[in-house]
Amino acid sequence: MTDTMIDMLGGLYGRERAAPLYRRLEKLFAGFHRRPGGAGGRYALTEKDAVLIVYPDQLNDGEKPGFEVMERFLLSYVRDAVNTLHILPFFPYSSDDGFSIIDYREADRAYGGWEGIRRLGKRYRLMFDAVLNHVSAKSGWFEEFCAGNEEFASYFITCDPDADLSAVVRPRSSPLLTPFSTSRGEKRLWTTFSADQIDLNYRNPDVFLRMVEIMLFYISRGAAVIRLDAVAYIWKEPGTSCIHLPQVHLIVKLFRLILDRIAPHVVLITETNVPHRENISYLGNGNDEAQMVYQFPLPPLIAHALLWEDSRFLAGWAGGLDLPGTDAAFFNFTASHDGIGVRPLAGLVPEKDIDGLVALTKQRGGTVSYKTNSDGSRSPYELNINYMSLLEKPGEPEEAAVRRFLLSQSIMLAFPGVPGIYFHSLAGSINDSAALTETGIPRSINREKLSVDRLVRELNENRRRKTVFSCYKKMLSIRRNETAFSPRAPFEVMHTNGAVFAIRRTGENGHRVIAVHNMSSGITEIRLVSGLQGKHRLRDLLTRKIFETAGDGCLSLTLGPNEFLWLK
Repeated sequence: MTDTMIDMLGGLYGRERAAPLYRRLEKLFAGFHRRPGGAGGRYALTEKDAVLIVYPDQLNDGEKPGFEVMERFLLSYVRDAVNTLHILPFFPYSSDDGFSIIDYREADRAYGGWEGIRRLGKRYRLMFDAVLNHVSAKSGWFEEFCAGNEEFASYFITCDPDADLSAVVRPRSSPLLTPFSTSRGEKRLWTTFSADQIDLNYRNPDVFLRMVEIMLFYISRGAAVIRLDAVAYIWKEPGTSCIHLPQVHLIVKLFRLILDRIAPHVVLITETNVPHRENISYLGNGNDEAQMVYQFPLPPLIAHALLWEDSRFLAGWAGGLDLPGTDAAFFNFTASHDGIGVRPLAGLVPEKDIDGLVALTKQRGGTVSYKTNSDGSRSPYELNINYMSLLEKPGEPEEAAVRRFLLSQSIMLAFPGVPGIYFHSLAGSINDSAALTETGIPRSINREKLSVDRLVRELNENRRRKTVFSCYKKMLSIRRNETAFSPRAPFEVMHTNGAVFAIRRTGENGHRVIAVHNMSSGITEIRLVSGLQGKHRLRDLLTRKIFETAGDGCLSLTLGPNEFLWLK
């Protein structure tokens, strides 16, 4: 492991610097203190893993800090429906709802500080964000750079404004370079995401070592899963695309080697909102990069299948899914704190259908964020809309919209991998149009912060919230007790008529679950080859209804509008 690590450091920073850098890493390892109870072997992902994605101030009661309010709500209403919390950035920040970090080491006291994190970690595994690509323009590091402190002189990327950066792949339409006044005069700095988010310079090994140190600090504070935010962009080489460069993969490999050595219980997950093949490249050979990647094509493909009432594109993509090894897994989701990425749809659905999704988003109260292409043109990057609001047809009965949304979540939960549930999906939220109007920030539409008293009242009185919350918890409870939903359980897309999306999972001792979804808003009849020999009784885990196969093992079903079943 030592020789491999030195070789990788040499690949990044040159052979002469590799050994001294490794010695500096060794000092970091020596100073690392494992969280009590955190030491031990690797963490094996199972069907019991489910992640709830929350903001640190997601819930408020007007008095207590956000972590305390969240803890009380979870223990009273969610309990063990999930076993992991992804707490979105809880550090002091200046913009982007936490992703423009001022101080990596401070848990904001307004949320409850590190003590609040510790208390949540007593009940749930914790997932932290390692925001690798950039820091806030108000961070101490950047202030030192602007003041002329030599230690920070190469922490950031200055660039000649006349340099040819036309090949750089951008996830935004804002300027790539932003001018700043410094003690050395005006400097133009690389700002991939916004003028308030200054890109770090990983060509400087001190930056790499700082981020390793911060990652180890997070683990010492209870992180069991570390999300590598925007990792694809962290290494810059003018004249290239500056995305997915070989140095990026070397850095992820180094992170994995480090954690395998001193914190093997910690899981790495990469956030790369890009087409599928590029995305899964961050799993490496299945053992040497991240253990999980976000399944970015899944949210827009499910939405497309439901809105077009046609599962063929979803099924065609899903049928070709593969993983490089048994230690690797997908992180499945439909909604998150960001929008619904459409870049992963490239090549999976017709271009006109992407245009159709953009039009439907705008018709249903959302907005669309665009990126600038290398030729100067713009193309849609993400749909900024609540997932339920996107799926809801104008004027239809509320129960139909709820059923369609729950069907979308059933597909996500049945997919191979670990489910990630955004808080607003669990709570049955819709567009926060008022926030969008107030802030003018597209992503505000799906980032509502809730009064806990109002939420609890609506979970009892509001039909939409009550139905979604109770049904979602039921699905999670069933899922965690079925080995067929393990990330390692075999997965097969079943042949259907296009109106139905069906997948078969096989768990321990051959126990099978067939998840059947009518993507149509009408009644659909389907005949499925169950894979069983002779007559068998199948029970729907969700409703307890009994279905029988014919003598040839085929299963005939009549499905109501957007009906879904988990047949065991």
